Amino acid sequence: MSFVIRPATDDDLGPLYEMAKLTGGGFTNLPPDRKALQAKLDRSQDAFESDHAAPRDELFVLMLENTETREVRGTCQIFTQIGQTHPFYSYRIGTLTQHSRELDRTFRAEMLALATDLEGSSEVGGLFLHPGERAGGLGLLLARARYLFIRANRPRFADRILAELRGIIDEGGGSPFWDGLAGRFFGMNFQDADRFNAINGHQFIADLMPKHPIYTAMLSESARAAIGLPHPSGRAAMRMLENEGFAFENYIDIFDGGPTMTARTDHVRTIRNARDARVEAIDRDGGVDSLVASGRLKDFRATFGKVREVGDRAVLDAEAARALGVREDATITYVPRS
Repeated sequence: MSFVIRPATDDDLGPLYEMAKLTGGGFTNLPPDRKALQAKLDRSQDAFESDHAAPRDELFVLMLENTETREVRGTCQIFTQIGQTHPFYSYRIGTLTQHSRELDRTFRAEMLALATDLEGSSEVGGLFLHPGERAGGLGLLLARARYLFIRANRPRFADRILAELRGIIDEGGGSPFWDGLAGRFFGMNFQDADRFNAINGHQFIADLMPKHPIYTAMLSESARAAIGLPHPSGRAAMRMLENEGFAFENYIDIFDGGPTMTARTDHVRTIRNARDARVEAIDRDGGVDSLVASGRLKDFRATFGKVREVGDRAVLDAEAARALGVREDATITYVPRS
């Protein structure tokens, strides 16, 4: 059984909607709303059809498909340059140090400041793998295929890239961070705010939130404890990001307090280490377990495969070649799976 990553089409609306209903909330890039999802697909198709050489505010949606059953089993998204149509807000964690000579004491206060520092970055997000497929490394395929897509279309992306991880969500679907901070100003629970944000964007947060820094000592203990922590289901994703060279640089999501990870695009491990080669032959012999991709934009495909280097060319296994739709002398991009 093999799987392939491919561009999304209008036919993917149904599978996207079914996956969106499984996310459990706090998953802004995959709202369980058909109209919002269709808008994403429309925007994505426009991006796949447009061929230009500069970053713009675009969205690419990719799908994970079982090549035997044609079932869609996962999805991910790539934003080329955030914050161009609407401001991209984060909280930046900072520290204010003050000293009292009379008390002979130094006080260090942690603060959250509303910031748009990350505007202009590219973003990887919207990754969701069907619960029935969370084995066999398919999450890794979804995650790293995004970087191979960026490499194949590098001029379309910024020099900095980020990933927002979902924050702590309690058993009732609420957010301790939201309840301790933004919820006090809006009279709106996290689920309602999250739903509104997923469909309409989070400009309303910036419009109504206080513009002055927030002292974290003023927040509830549960809200403070959630700052910068990923949802338990996102810990593996955080480790994958760290393995790719992403780091937490004190930016958090303004909704649930989850960590925002950043990296220099050209320093991302998969982008940096991937190689291009023409296919010398297609056979069933072994090789190095790899992620393999071909094509650009709407012709992009990615899958797992075995690659054996022969000089400056490569031998590709037959199953991967079928998934990608490539023949001998085609150009592939590959990087070791490990």
